[in-house]
Amino acid sequence: MDFVHQNFWLIMIVLTSGVMLAFPNLFGKIGGQSEVDVTQAVQLINHENAMVLDVREHSEFNQGHIASARHIPLGQLRDSMRTLDKFREQPIVVNCRSGRRSASACAVLRKEGFTRVYNLSGGIQAWQRANMPVVK
Repeated sequence: MDFVHQNFWLIMIVLTSGVMLAFPNLFGKIGGQSEVDVTQAVQLINHENAMVLDVREHSEFNQGHIASARHIPLGQLRDSMRTLDKFREQPIVVNCRSGRRSASACAVLRKEGFTRVYNLSGGIQAWQRANMPVVK
């Protein structure tokens, strides 16, 4: 007990730093947010037949996109749920330019009952930085 009294602040610092390190992982699991990097996305596409959903605007999509990606701009996603129903049971990798719009799209999809939804961390920019192919 003397140890605790003498080292109270040290113990508090250790506990606080432990919580701060664990919080992002806990929050990601609790919030249902699933991000994948380029390598993980490729594995989902190649090994689990993941569908790639690009939520950028038409002009961005036409400049280059992941091969076989389906294109539904974020603003039209809610109205396009019927076209995505056939993909409800398979993984969906969602991408945009940087990962922000696709994170919003993932939230919309989860709210509609899609459970295997993954945000491509860094978006198409990360994909291109990894020298992965794009098609026009």
